[in-house]
Amino acid sequence: MAEEQWNPGRLMRVSGAYWESLPLHVAVYLDVFTLIGENSLSAEEIAAKWRAKERGVRSLLDAVAAMGLLEKKAAKYSNNEAAKTFLIKTSPAYIGFAIKHHHHLVSAWSKLSQSVKTGKPVRKKKRTRAELESFLMAMYNNASGLAPRITREIDLSQRRHLLDLGGGPGTYAIHFCQANPNLRATVFDLPTTAPFAQKTIRRFGLSSRIEFQSGDYLRDAVQGTYDVAWLSQILHSMGPEHCRVVIERAVAALESGGLILVHDFLLNDARDGPLFPALFALNMLVNTEEGQSYSEGEVKDMLAKAGVRNIRCLPFRGPTDSGIISGTVSN
Repeated sequence: MAEEQWNPGRLMRVSGAYWESLPLHVAVYLDVFTLIGENSLSAEEIAAKWRAKERGVRSLLDAVAAMGLLEKKAAKYSNNEAAKTFLIKTSPAYIGFAIKHHHHLVSAWSKLSQSVKTGKPVRKKKRTRAELESFLMAMYNNASGLAPRITREIDLSQRRHLLDLGGGPGTYAIHFCQANPNLRATVFDLPTTAPFAQKTIRRFGLSSRIEFQSGDYLRDAVQGTYDVAWLSQILHSMGPEHCRVVIERAVAALESGGLILVHDFLLNDARDGPLFPALFALNMLVNTEEGQSYSEGEVKDMLAKAGVRNIRCLPFRGPTDSGIISGTVSN
C-alpha cells in the first residue's frame, strides 16, 4: 500500500482529530453507553437522568451517532453492536477505562508547547483515585488484548516462578499462569496498586498462585528468587539511570540461568519512528520528569551493562509497535 501523501486535506484531518476523540471520551466518561444498555432512550430522557441541559446532551448524542457508535431512530438512541461489546461496563470486552485514561491525559497534552520549551512535565504530581483506577485498568485493558498472543509466543513451560515487575493489576502474571499450570508469580508494584491487583487476581481464581509484593522498584529490593522476570512497559516511565537501577534489581532477583523479558514501545535506532513510540515519547514528556521511548539498541545496551547475555529481540510486534527483548543471566 502506497504511503498517504501530505496535503491540505490530510493536514486538516490530523489537526482536527480531537473533534472526534473528545466526544468519544465524554460519552464514555459520562457512561452514556451503559446508561442506554439494551434500550432506546431520547435525549430528553438522558438529560433528565443526568440533570443536564437537553441541548448539550442532544449535540453529544448526535455526534456519537454520526461517528457510528449509536443508532438514532424516531428521536431515540440505541447502542450498536460495537458499543455494546466494548463500551458497556458489564461487557467482558469493555475498554472504557483506557478511553477514560486518554481523557485524563488531555489537559497535559494541551500544554505540550510548554513542555517542549522547558523539557519538563506539566501534569500534576498525584493522580486522583479515579485517575489511578482508569490508569491501572487501562493497563489491564491493553494487556488483556496482548497477553493471549504473547503467552503463545513465549514458552515458560519449564519456568517455576515469574516476577512481574511493575505489574500493575497483574494482567500478564495472570495470563502467563493460565498458560503454564506449573508456574506461580509475584506481582511487584506500589502499595496503592495492591487493591486493584488483588481484586483482578481473585476474579481469575489465581490467588493461590499469584501474590502481590508491595514496593517501589527504584528504592526497594525485590524479595525472593525467580527464574523469569517480566518488565512490561515500565522503562518508558523513567530516564536511563533509573532504567539501569530497575534492570539491575530484576537481574539481582533472578537465579543463574534466569530469563529476563523487557516489553516496551521500541523506536528504531534513529529514533524517528515508528509513529506510535515517537508520539508516546511526547506523552512521557508532558507527564513525567525523564520518561521517554527507547530504541531497541538502547534497551539491549542497558541489559548488556547489567550482565545479561544472549540478548535478542523476539519476533513479536504489537499493534502499537511494542516489542520484546529477551536475555539470560548467570549470577
